[in-house]
Amino acid sequence: MKLSEFRRACAAEFGAEYAGVLLRDHWLAALGGTAEEALERGVAARAVWEALCTDLDVPPERRYGRGLPDPRD
Repeated sequence: MKLSEFRRACAAEFGAEYAGVLLRDHWLAALGGTAEEALERGVAARAVWEALCTDLDVPPERRYGRGLPDPRD
């Protein structure tokens, strides 16, 4: 998952404004920091997306990234 795809998926799933708040303020225990901090440390965008989905109970059918092609296709 490219960073641009990650940001698009976050905006589609959580709304553009709320996604910004989540990335900046939501603590991801699995990654030891916020999404922004994890990305800055070099954690892959896919891993950050998966941690957000787990923490925020995104249904499995949307975890590939809403608005993105399903990688299983």
